[in-house]
Amino acid sequence: MKSIYLVLVAFFTVSLINAQNVNNDGKVEVIQCSEFHITKPLSELIKEHPEVLKQVPIEMQESFDRDYRIPFSEKLNPNALPIGEDPACQKTPGYRQNRAPIVVWEGQGTSSYPPDPSGAAGLNHYVQAVNTTYKIYNKTGGSLSSSISLGTLLFGSTAGDPIVLYDKYADRWVITEFKTSGNKILLGISKTPDPTGAYYTYQFTSPQFPDYEKFSIWSNGYYMTSNQTTQKVFVFERDSMLAGVSTSRSLNVTFSPPIGTGFFCPLTADADGQLPPYGTPCPIFSYEDDGWGTGHVDRINVFKMNTTWGTTPTASITLTAQLPTQPFDASYNSSWNDIAQPGTSSKLDGIGGVFDFRAQYRRWTGYNTVVLVGGVKVNSTTGQRSLRWYELRQVDTTWSIYQQSTYTPDTLNRWVGSIAMDDNGSIGMAYAVSGSQACYPSLRYTGRLAGDPLNTMTFAEVEAATGNSSQSGTNRFGDYSHTCIDPSDGTLFWHTGEYISGGNPATKIFSFRLPASGAGIAENTSNLKFNVFKLNNEIKVISSELPSNKELNIDLFNISGRLLASKIVTPSNNSIETSFDAIGLSKGTYLVRIGNVNTSFQKVSKLVID
Repeated sequence: MKSIYLVLVAFFTVSLINAQNVNNDGKVEVIQCSEFHITKPLSELIKEHPEVLKQVPIEMQESFDRDYRIPFSEKLNPNALPIGEDPACQKTPGYRQNRAPIVVWEGQGTSSYPPDPSGAAGLNHYVQAVNTTYKIYNKTGGSLSSSISLGTLLFGSTAGDPIVLYDKYADRWVITEFKTSGNKILLGISKTPDPTGAYYTYQFTSPQFPDYEKFSIWSNGYYMTSNQTTQKVFVFERDSMLAGVSTSRSLNVTFSPPIGTGFFCPLTADADGQLPPYGTPCPIFSYEDDGWGTGHVDRINVFKMNTTWGTTPTASITLTAQLPTQPFDASYNSSWNDIAQPGTSSKLDGIGGVFDFRAQYRRWTGYNTVVLVGGVKVNSTTGQRSLRWYELRQVDTTWSIYQQSTYTPDTLNRWVGSIAMDDNGSIGMAYAVSGSQACYPSLRYTGRLAGDPLNTMTFAEVEAATGNSSQSGTNRFGDYSHTCIDPSDGTLFWHTGEYISGGNPATKIFSFRLPASGAGIAENTSNLKFNVFKLNNEIKVISSELPSNKELNIDLFNISGRLLASKIVTPSNNSIETSFDAIGLSKGTYLVRIGNVNTSFQKVSKLVID
């Protein structure tokens, strides 16, 4: 039985912020799960549902969501900046030698245009989803399942826009998609750490169709944004859903961020590294372009969402920062014909108006970071498009832009990017690339070390998937890609995205690591060893081959991100050995972090007390 009730809340904005375009109306809806199941293990489901996937005609694949993807037109403000070339362009290739992918394999084929590839790495697995199917691999590309219909797991629906997350703080898998009939939001959460096992599945009803839904992990919920007529941010009751409670709830808050017309989807912060303390507001990010018309400014808008559960859940969204950027042009063709390809006049969808998935959030000692990337027009004359990326930093409650750049090392187009930061503070970015002369739609990556010159991707670009043809008949491409950090390593980037093979959409899965050596890097943790275990009534923390003997903060957190104990330890011979009192700690999962504001790395290790 679904129940909905309204809660009125008050909203405020920081007095220094010009909030004239922000109208938060205070409407909160709490929605109970309308359908819940505990599935059989996937091995049994596959035997019971051996569906044969068939290629769907292109016009049918596009019809269900194209009406919701109204593109931004070309500039509405003729005086919008920049005039001519993007002033933040990085026009020279990276000077550091990069490495080939560590592993690379062909992802799932797809019956949809676009494939919407998403994927995540766990401790022992990699799970990829594309429109209509998902598949489980080991970390060398070995198949541990066939391509499984998403409908086999999620209420018979094979609608679209899947997202895969690995909740490393709970050691569970989250697989999501929407259902077009009835505006349904569907989530599957693995019952155990094994993605081939059973799942808790939840169905919720959105007030409007939740197109282009994007999910993130936060301490008090799974947060979701989507492309809706009325802008809403959703949060799902994480603790309850992990426990398999059939009456788990979601809530959504209506707000009015500054937007242009058409396609729009903000991003909620996705926790990586250390989980934020329980009760920490979840940041929300969107951008604004002065090309949208008078009154708009080139800037990043940062909101925060406060959520409390309990008997009567409440939530509010507050504008916390408006950060002026270097001028950029986010206008796109009115028919989404943006990206040139060799040998054809057919162009591909540039996915404009949004930051690309995901907004990776990391906590460091003394500050927090978020990395963002989105497509822009590099040059109004040539029409070239590429990726504007940002590193934002938060000190206490104040956000600022630490660095920004538009990656343009040649005349090719780059789009559908995804960006992340590793445990060393190094940034990796992967994306699609195409050009009218020399390059079929392919997949590449680059990156920078934490200590490198700001606003620069310093590593030479590497191609991970080489396209061999152009796509005609439809301009749909993407609609997104997905980069994540390996939870068992902390410095290994994983990416899945689309390229074109044989004239059709194909996907690739690959991993890469940025070489931690050479001038400019502050710390090298490639050989660091970090071990946490319980011995009698103590939690032992042992680490060796540290990059230096600088003092370190050692922090103990519970699964909800609450800080339980902290100490400062000075290494000797690049090693530490210390402990925390375990008396009184209940059964469950705990996290231990080492790092310091004076170092450029952090490591987090998980401990299960049973």
